Amino acid sequence: MSEKVLMKGNEAIAEAAITAGCRHYFGYPITPQTEIAAYMAKRMPKIGGTFLQAESEIAAINMVYGAASAGKRVMTSSSSPGISLKSEGISYLAGSDLPAVIVNAQRGGPGLGGIQPSQSDYFQATRGGGHGDYHILVLAPASVQEMAALTVKAFDLADKWRMPAMILADGTIGQVMEPVTFDFDIAPAPEKPWATTGTELRRPHNIVNSLCLQPEELERQNFARFDRYAQVEKEEPLCEEYLTEDADVVVAAFGIAARVSKNAVDEARRQGIKAGLIRPITLWPFPKANFAKLVGKTKAIITVELSMGQMVEDVLLATKCRIPVEKCNRAGGMIPSSERVLREIVEASQGGEIPW
Repeated sequence: MSEKVLMKGNEAIAEAAITAGCRHYFGYPITPQTEIAAYMAKRMPKIGGTFLQAESEIAAINMVYGAASAGKRVMTSSSSPGISLKSEGISYLAGSDLPAVIVNAQRGGPGLGGIQPSQSDYFQATRGGGHGDYHILVLAPASVQEMAALTVKAFDLADKWRMPAMILADGTIGQVMEPVTFDFDIAPAPEKPWATTGTELRRPHNIVNSLCLQPEELERQNFARFDRYAQVEKEEPLCEEYLTEDADVVVAAFGIAARVSKNAVDEARRQGIKAGLIRPITLWPFPKANFAKLVGKTKAIITVELSMGQMVEDVLLATKCRIPVEKCNRAGGMIPSSERVLREIVEASQGGEIPW
């Protein structure tokens, strides 16, 4: 599909997954991501794929576990409370070194919270979210086109590194409609000699399992897995930098918050303030090197988040606390305005503390 079509972000994720070779989707409806399941329910039967609305989020993620074990490209989607229910299964996927794609169209919390957009699942996603020592790949789109492009990339990265990948979107990007194209270069599906595809007596049996009762062996597996994660951190960080070369004040934001912030940065420049924007596209691996480059030339960083300020910690770690970092945040489903961000930029440029 090379021509541009007008689609919702949620629909773009579903179509991009199909373009990437996903033929198995298991999910459960929850606002604001239900359009993904609805789209898959219509499309999958027409292309010989499998759509199944599971009886619960827990059932859905375990179906993903089964399909991933067989070497298939498989996806599930949910929103914040549903992702919490899937967290045990995500840990099982990570512990079994299985590739799969999970979509989280975030809503406000904690608890049932509301159905408005949020970014308050940042800690849950970037710190694993379930039990045990593990990471998942986390990609944060800021447009409908990126909802599609990063979904394709998520499948490729998940297969490359044999680990789960999450599209950490927000309700706004999921619901907004924009032109999108699906003209992607799709990598050939990699060989998966570890998959449980049946042997026909041509190879030893494959066993996919996260259980390891020997402590020495479990330790060895964890160290080996984190050696792989270290390679991911070297090779896969993605980041957009906008007018950061000479910026005195840099705004750090992802998703819908980055779009709001970009407008504020442009207006600040028109007012003669040297402002810039740094947008992490991969939240894990976090683009530490891009932030480290700001040390010594940037006077202040402002993180703009739809949360109580979770990415702040990664920004502080990446800059080794050598740049003042403030936050401009809204929570509970509220989105900061460009005018609010601009006020924070002006205040920071004048050397004052940002008023709360």
